[in-house]
Amino acid sequence: MPTTTNQLDAIKQFDAEALYQTLLGQVRDGLHGVQDAAIIGIHSGGAWLAERLAADLGLNERLGFIDVSFYRDDFAKKGLHPDVKPTHIMFNVDRANIVLVDDVLYTGRTTRAAINVLFDYGRPARIMLAALADRGGRELPVAADFVATRVALEANQSLALARAGDGQFSLTIEEDHA
Repeated sequence: MPTTTNQLDAIKQFDAEALYQTLLGQVRDGLHGVQDAAIIGIHSGGAWLAERLAADLGLNERLGFIDVSFYRDDFAKKGLHPDVKPTHIMFNVDRANIVLVDDVLYTGRTTRAAINVLFDYGRPARIMLAALADRGGRELPVAADFVATRVALEANQSLALARAGDGQFSLTIEEDHA
């Protein structure tokens, strides 16, 4: 029986809100009893997730955002992304227990760049990585402490997190047309 367009659309979408609830539960459990906790999101999808996590965990005063554009190891090859966001960390990073949040963990290069940014602000006691989705394909030895789902994708596919005007998340598989 052939697959219909609606069935293909359903296959290419995830229940991002359910995945977020899974991630929230993991982070809440992981931070139980942890002192000096903070949440830092990587622009842009990780920042959206970090905002919701901070609100749901009562950590709004310990919320930060980073942009890794200038720290990427492919900066010279790709150039500056046209939508660079400011890094915004308004708390002391020294000795903080930081949950670094990204939407999709892939090669590990964004995580490495984000850790470099963090160390420009101080020396955290610990950095824990949270990702909504892990798609494998690691090029660096990076693993998430908290991850809502693991997804196997083709090389020409990517995961895209979107946030609607009401704050609801959606996660879809997109074809890369590079």
